Amino acid sequence: MRAFVIGLMMASAAVPAAAKTVAVEEVSIDQLGAMMAEGQASSVDITRAYLARIAAMNRRGPGLRAVIAVNPDALAQAKVLDAERKAGRVRGPLHGVPVLIKDNIETADRMATTAGSLALKDNVTGRDAPVVAALRAAGAVILGKTNLSEWANIRSSHAMSGWSAVGGLVKNPYALDRTACGSSSGSGAAVAASFAAAAVGTETDGSVVCPSSINGLVGLKPSIGMVSRTRVVPISHSQDTPGPMARSVRDVAVLFSAMVAADPADPATAGAMTHDYAAGLSTSALSGMRVGVIRPEMSAAVAARYDAALAVLRAAGAVLVEVKQPKLEGIGDAEFTVLKTELKADMNAYLAATPAAVTARTLDQVIAFNKAHAAEEMPFFAQETFEAAAKTQGLDDPAYQAARATSLRLAGREGIDAMLKAAGAQLLVEPTYAGAWLSDPVYGDQYDGPSSSELPAIAGYPNLTVPMGLVKGLPVGLSFIATRNGDATVLGAGYAYEQRAKARVAPRYLAQADVGAGLEGTR
Repeated sequence: MRAFVIGLMMASAAVPAAAKTVAVEEVSIDQLGAMMAEGQASSVDITRAYLARIAAMNRRGPGLRAVIAVNPDALAQAKVLDAERKAGRVRGPLHGVPVLIKDNIETADRMATTAGSLALKDNVTGRDAPVVAALRAAGAVILGKTNLSEWANIRSSHAMSGWSAVGGLVKNPYALDRTACGSSSGSGAAVAASFAAAAVGTETDGSVVCPSSINGLVGLKPSIGMVSRTRVVPISHSQDTPGPMARSVRDVAVLFSAMVAADPADPATAGAMTHDYAAGLSTSALSGMRVGVIRPEMSAAVAARYDAALAVLRAAGAVLVEVKQPKLEGIGDAEFTVLKTELKADMNAYLAATPAAVTARTLDQVIAFNKAHAAEEMPFFAQETFEAAAKTQGLDDPAYQAARATSLRLAGREGIDAMLKAAGAQLLVEPTYAGAWLSDPVYGDQYDGPSSSELPAIAGYPNLTVPMGLVKGLPVGLSFIATRNGDATVLGAGYAYEQRAKARVAPRYLAQADVGAGLEGTR
């Protein structure tokens, strides 16, 4: 409990004085590395600058509530990395660069891993998830933990994205009354607000690409098996994956390159393709590439932005082929059966291995905890998905196994793969999401628009979202989707698009979306 309280206090506390003034707003990983290489700033200076920005804006100022806890050991880590650089050892482009970690991913630092729930407030494990260990080995400073939709948005289908009992409600830096989406809400808002150059989120279905799109970021939901899920609070071993989030494709590629690794404890990663994904980025990647164009239902304003993005792809040399998304009857129900069943099995296994201080050690006990602490845990929405998951019959249940086979077939062979084949294409594009909806504690998430996440999430295929501009002051993203292990393909295409489009706009922290004066009428 003490480490958890220390982290919360530091997330809003003043940063010690006597630090060199370093401008970190909208600064890339490469620019941070250049600062350190040229002696303009140290990792300690940069870490202090981010801590100061978090202190000024996380609970004060716009009150983004994007960070649950800052790492009490971050400055000490930065000091060690500065000493290594001075001694001539530079581990790579992340050496000395502070990154944020979603608070459902364990770190060995003195911070709890809460998944936003008070049931895990004492989950101080003292161990790194392999993905964090890989980032640390690459020289990253673990700056802190980001807020999230509690339990990664799986507790209820009527939830308000971005809210957790531990962290409160994450606000969108573009319009503070709007959602930051979820479940990697804090990672999205924090990077958009330059609390760090990059962050790690996690996705089961939409939880990286939605907050990335809605917060004006680049976000990669990798192929399943590229990044370890060990020591990550789980939902589904079939669909869960950590993913990198940043303000540019290059920064995402740099972070992703450090995250990819085989993990003996996660058999899905046996074939993880370790590679420098940033080295191969080229502005000519789209030249001659056949791209399947999906046109879901969307507003006229989003369609206009999408058409402008398609024009950029065409100008970059892409051959665009319209594809019709097949009707995949039953895919949603099949996915939900899979998620409920795996949630119970995977969560019980995770909770059983938590420290003794964590008293809720099964999904049933978490449900009971929430009922006993309903005023704090369930002020806005209930836990009907948890309760449904608790009634599932396990991984040997024929109904579960059939649902998994159905969802895989529909999303993969009859979905993405069929569209790629019909177009003779290497990848597909479509709008990621429309702009952010209002955060609503009464009715929960209210969204009716395009969404690119379902098929690649179920199939385990990569989905990269890249900013394609603003609609009524709110960011919208363009998704690049490929078949399994096509991560380098989507990164290359996304980079070529990004470098031509230059579509990202920095946030302005407006109280509400900039929709003009029409609401006031003419008199």
